[in-house]
Amino acid sequence: MISRITDSEAVVMRVLWEAGRELSITDIRKSLEETTDWESSTIKTLLRRLVKKDVVQATKREVFYYKPLVTEEEYNEYITQDLIDRLYNGSAKNLVASLLDNKKLNKKDIEELRKMFKVGGNDE
Repeated sequence: MISRITDSEAVVMRVLWEAGRELSITDIRKSLEETTDWESSTIKTLLRRLVKKDVVQATKREVFYYKPLVTEEEYNEYITQDLIDRLYNGSAKNLVASLLDNKKLNKKDIEELRKMFKVGGNDE
């Protein structure tokens, strides 16, 4: 289900995740007005698709309210693993090596990674 979320749908999902509560279409539209030029019909279509994909729940009251059924962490984990699988043959090490080779990590980033992996210490 997560694998089928498009980039545009992910924008809508981020609005829902950031809210941390159910949102009406009006609330979602107001939030998206700040970053997109999407019409209301576009937002409704994206929400309808997300509901059909079982990643968002729609509850009808006086209007529809929407809430995510997938957490942002679950989505990020899936997307990260998919990237590693597709581009680096499942090797996270190759991803990190690519980031280092392309100078995408600064000294602070590298030091934080060392602490995470306990590289260079007695815990090797």
